[in-house]
Amino acid sequence: MAKIVSMQEAVAQIKDGMTIMVPGFLSAGAANEILHAIKEAGIKDLTVICNDGGDPKREHSLAELIHSGQVAHLWATHIGLNPEVGQKMNDGSMKVTLVPQGSMAEKIRAGGYGLGGVLTPTGIGTPVGDGAEDVGGTKKQIINIDGKDFLLERPLHADVALIYGSVADKYGNVKIHGDARNFNIVMAFAADTVICQADEIIDMMDPDEVLIPGALVKYIVDGGNK
Repeated sequence: MAKIVSMQEAVAQIKDGMTIMVPGFLSAGAANEILHAIKEAGIKDLTVICNDGGDPKREHSLAELIHSGQVAHLWATHIGLNPEVGQKMNDGSMKVTLVPQGSMAEKIRAGGYGLGGVLTPTGIGTPVGDGAEDVGGTKKQIINIDGKDFLLERPLHADVALIYGSVADKYGNVKIHGDARNFNIVMAFAADTVICQADEIIDMMDPDEVLIPGALVKYIVDGGNK
C-alpha cells in the first residue's frame, strides 16, 4: 500500500471523539500542518496527549485547535505558555490532566510496549498523586516496595499519533533533527495509526539514520517545509 497520501486523506483518518498524540515542544517537532488541517475540517471532541498546549503565537499549532474548542480533554506536562488552556480548565470548557513530564513519557512508553504501567515516586504527597484520577478515571494506586511508596502510572495509548519527520522515505522510515525529536519517537509506538508529516520525502533512507522504523508509520504527508 502506498504510504504517501494527501493532507485531505491523512485528516480523513481522524474522527470526532478520537484520542490523538501530538508531539512537540510548543511548535518544535510538531505536525503543525496536520493540526491546522484538523482545525479546518472541524473535527471535535478530541482527547489530545501532548507536552503542552501548543504555541499561541503561531498560526498553525495545537493552540488553534484549543482556541476553536475542538479539544475536549488535554493531557499535558505544562500549560503556562498558552494562557487559554488555564482559562478553559478553570471555566470547565476543557478538561486538563497535568502529568509530570518524565511520567508522561513513561506512560506513553508503557502504552507502546504493552506494559501494565510504571512505578514512580514523582507526585507522592502532591495533587498529582493524592486523590488524582488516572487513565479511565480511576484513582492512582500507591504501591509500597521495600518500604518506599510509588505511584502506579497507567499506560497512555491513542487512536492516532501525528508525528513529525525532518525526512521520511516512501517506506515510512523517519529521521528527525535535533531537539525536534522530543516525544515523536515514543509516541510512534503508542498509537493504532501513525501519520507522519515530513519536511522532505525521499526514495530510501540510510538505515543508520532511521529513528522511527517504517513498520510503525502507516501514512506520510508532505508538510511543505513549514
